[in-house]
Amino acid sequence: MAKKIAVIGAGSWGTALTISLASAGHQVSLWARRPAAAAFMDQERYNPTYLPQAHLPDSVHITSNLAAAATDQDLWVFATPSQSVREVAARLRPYARPDLIVVSVAKGIENGTLLTTTQVLAEVLENVPRARIGVLYGPSHAEEVVTGCPTAVVAAAPDLAVAEEIQDTFMTPRLRVYANTDVIGVEIAGSVKNVMAIAAGISDGVGYGDNAKAALITRGLAEIQRLGLALGAEAGTFVGLAGIGDLVVTCMSRHSRNRYLGEQIGRGKTLEAVEREMTMVAEGVRTTRSVRDLARRLEIEMPITEAVYAILFEGKKPQEAVNELMTRSAKQEDWLPDCLQERVRHAGAGRQ
Repeated sequence: MAKKIAVIGAGSWGTALTISLASAGHQVSLWARRPAAAAFMDQERYNPTYLPQAHLPDSVHITSNLAAAATDQDLWVFATPSQSVREVAARLRPYARPDLIVVSVAKGIENGTLLTTTQVLAEVLENVPRARIGVLYGPSHAEEVVTGCPTAVVAAAPDLAVAEEIQDTFMTPRLRVYANTDVIGVEIAGSVKNVMAIAAGISDGVGYGDNAKAALITRGLAEIQRLGLALGAEAGTFVGLAGIGDLVVTCMSRHSRNRYLGEQIGRGKTLEAVEREMTMVAEGVRTTRSVRDLARRLEIEMPITEAVYAILFEGKKPQEAVNELMTRSAKQEDWLPDCLQERVRHAGAGRQ
């Protein structure tokens, strides 16, 4: 069934989803923050800054008026940078309704509050039931989605019926969507993988090779799972599309802005210099602060995250950080924090 949808945010992913949704027959409004950008896209039917190769269908309504974009819609898609979700959601609060579905595609954890984007949205949009706030995450670079490359993602919401409605809305012959109710697991996996992508990029920039990247991806997944399980996530989520799937593509792809940022830092550039050169936001930079703070609050060991934080914000040299990682005391290959080991053992015994 066709829906009326507002896509809030005209970056690369917001633009790609707008095109995909409109092509599937939905009535889509795309909100761009800058009036000049909205006017250009409305006239020329493409996004010159973020996705110049893709045509915006004539049916898409493009505007910089937030109220006009959001009013009387069935579904909102939040495609702003994660650190902007609260500010934009606050402006949208008067237009929220109990029958609305809200989907976040922004991957990150808010600085200060350490909340995921659905937690921020639930806090700000009081009129929308928590069960109707979900996410669409997974290995999905916009540049490939708009060219019709087969892509698979996860729609997660607390209520399975809502997750399935999101699934049905976004599904196309080239965008396959799986339903899931483990929202916190999907969000942690999709957010923390950006930190690991920066680490993988740093390794590329320094020239450490495939062995080092494989170790970073594998041990990075261990860190992601530790944090997620401590927050109540399900273990299976981390071996799915939102977990290993998104982690691999973000650490390996030439399209990954987080991997690119890390690579430039590995080659000797400063964070400030790299961010000045980039037109898109590398979510992993701000998320690194939040993940490091959250891990310390929960007493979860995340040494790769600590190393990325030290490189980005404390001036540590990548070679020094790698040396510290490689010379840590010997460990067993444990994926769980000590506080969860006993719980998992008991759960396993109960199933026998």
